[in-house]
Amino acid sequence: MKSWGLNGAAETKRPITRLPAAAGLLALLPALQLLMGCQPPHPAGQLVVANKSSLDSVDPVDVYLLAGTQLLSAVGDPLYAADRQGQLQPRLATALPQFSADGLSARIPLRQGVRFHDGTRFDAEAMVFNLNRFRRLGKLSYLLDDRIASVRSVGPYTIELRLTRPYRALAALLSSITFTPVSPTAYRDYSERSLTGRFVGTGPYRLVSYSPRKQQLLPFADYWGTPAKNAGIHLITLSNSTALFGSLVSGEVDVLISSGLESDQQQALDARVARRELVSGAGPAIEIALMALNSQRSPFNRRDVRQAVALSLDRRLISQRVSFGLSEPLRSLVPPPLAGSSPPSWPAYDPKAARALYRQAGFCNGKRLTLPLTFRSNHASDRLFALTWQAQLRRDLGDCVRLEITGVESTSAYRQLAQGVFPMIVYDWIGDYPDPDTYLAPLLGCRQSTGDHCLAGSSVDSGSFWTAPGLQGQLQASESRTGAARQRSLLTVQRMAAKGASFVPLWQVNARAWGQRNLSAPQFDGSGRVILQALELVQP
Repeated sequence: MKSWGLNGAAETKRPITRLPAAAGLLALLPALQLLMGCQPPHPAGQLVVANKSSLDSVDPVDVYLLAGTQLLSAVGDPLYAADRQGQLQPRLATALPQFSADGLSARIPLRQGVRFHDGTRFDAEAMVFNLNRFRRLGKLSYLLDDRIASVRSVGPYTIELRLTRPYRALAALLSSITFTPVSPTAYRDYSERSLTGRFVGTGPYRLVSYSPRKQQLLPFADYWGTPAKNAGIHLITLSNSTALFGSLVSGEVDVLISSGLESDQQQALDARVARRELVSGAGPAIEIALMALNSQRSPFNRRDVRQAVALSLDRRLISQRVSFGLSEPLRSLVPPPLAGSSPPSWPAYDPKAARALYRQAGFCNGKRLTLPLTFRSNHASDRLFALTWQAQLRRDLGDCVRLEITGVESTSAYRQLAQGVFPMIVYDWIGDYPDPDTYLAPLLGCRQSTGDHCLAGSSVDSGSFWTAPGLQGQLQASESRTGAARQRSLLTVQRMAAKGASFVPLWQVNARAWGQRNLSAPQFDGSGRVILQALELVQP
């Protein structure tokens, strides 16, 4: 495998993905036409929106990937939602939770006059049905199980949640679109199983047709909120970045959500925006990239080695080479501007300090340490990161360490994380809701441990198998506090995690989307999703 050179004209350069030639675009069109079902042109005002990820279900209990949450945000409503400034706003709730004096229960008033797409009424009993259904069936049920003991209605439009412990980030948790309610009438026979290809919610659009690679949405006439500014949405999936890029350039799609685009393709689209050939929008940086170091596997069972690794990363260089600077270097597990992200807890690049730690571990004096890194083979940025870091280590610390890299397809990688297969692996993490808790708890949570070895919990599932005495207490303390007190707890958690160095944050990625110039610029909500109902045809 070729290394990525860092200096000199003779070094290996990253190949640039060129703008598709006319022939290349024409080659894409038959596939796009097949995907669209060889249908006649869409009625005026209906838009085609493309991304890379297909769906195997539209039931909220099944959905956890970005493509699914993007769809749910158009056909459903959460209790709360983060606006573009990151501030929580009531949606199906009418006010923030009211906590009891001991913090162990919370009452939430619900919006009246809301109808499901089947015409039935949304009320407290409907919300209770949905939260309990999610607790039983949801792929992300752990988000509720560890915090909510029971749910009940205490009035026609009021619910009460009994908590396992004080949890002040409850509104942020309930802003997750995966908790969008569905009609109890429509799902009466699906209280113990999922309804894969049908959705009956309360959102601004109705789902009128579904397949894994195409979904059609039409405005819901009885929507309680601001109506959609377009006549409908066709969500389609294209299999690779070239097809995504080509579909927008050719005019086959109206809006492209950036999932799966390469950095050079993003740059090419931005150049078209600068020439006013396209429009674009950017959302918050909810996606982070990180490395998980298995604290129970050699050589990362030594903390000084893990700390040396954390000091060995030239994040600025890596960002420039991997993403042309589009991804911002990150030294926190919590992306800015969420609480607890600043000041950065992980150390900046310091090869001298790294060398000292490698020497302390017995290397650099005629003996080199092999660092085994696994990257996701179907993610081009992962491979480029691995090659860039490999060359950077050779340049800066070549007498101390060598990076050995191996690619594994992402599905296989995620399936094997909890099995402890990978000594060190790079992957990304996207928060389920805009709060530090959705980054820290799923990565650092531990239910059972011996010393710094996590035996059961999120730390196992995330591939690090690490904890520290007092860490779980600090995590729980951060959940029960607000304001400056919570900020201090969050920073304590991150400093403990940085010292343990079982995770090393790499960079953060802003959500992006591009559209044809006859459209309004795509807008994002505070959770990094395009607001589909805000897309509007305008004069170019």
